[in-house]
Amino acid sequence: MGLGVFIHRPDSVYDDSPAERYQFPQQYLTRVQACLGDWIVYYEPRKITGTRGYFAIARVQDVIPDPSAAGIFIAVIEPGSYLDFARPVPFADENGVLERGVLNEQGRISGRAQSAVRPISPADFDRILSLGLNERHAVLPREDERIADPGFVEQQAPFAFEQVRERVAFITSRIIRDRVFRRVVLGAYDERCALTGLKLLNGGGRAEVAAAHIRPVEASGPDIV
Repeated sequence: MGLGVFIHRPDSVYDDSPAERYQFPQQYLTRVQACLGDWIVYYEPRKITGTRGYFAIARVQDVIPDPSAAGIFIAVIEPGSYLDFARPVPFADENGVLERGVLNEQGRISGRAQSAVRPISPADFDRILSLGLNERHAVLPREDERIADPGFVEQQAPFAFEQVRERVAFITSRIIRDRVFRRVVLGAYDERCALTGLKLLNGGGRAEVAAAHIRPVEASGPDIV
């Protein structure tokens, strides 16, 4: 098993559905097989207009030949594992490239950054994950969650995963996933009711609207807008 990065383009010629499958040519078979049973992060290239950068995670359940195309394979995504990031993560920030594994010995971006499928180190994966699931900028906080004295407000520290099982427990937690999923859905609908278009805010500035799966979680409904 190993962590990986899968490049996904919305205008791709491949038949991808990020929450269900990732189609790829045989040249990437060995790399995808190395991710079997482990987590990958989806990435939109920088040359895509309005790119989201690193935008979601998922776990590879199986790798099979595509029955409809010779020389093409499919990475089957584990049901219920896909999760959009609360905040898409750019390729680089003020501190440089987030995926340090694409740098060469001179510290410059190498050809590895162009690979549609590539391995990623646990440190790089956790760095991207911590930014993607960061909740320091809550959409609309509850009134009762505010602290009267700002002197007691603590800055949220970045997530730090000391062990693999700790990371897996975090990203598979239903509590965490529901919280992130709600933020993503509310952002997509501008905190408005999908049926009426109404946007109702309570006295604490929180939207009185719920986020729900079209296909229930109990029926393997994916955490995808």
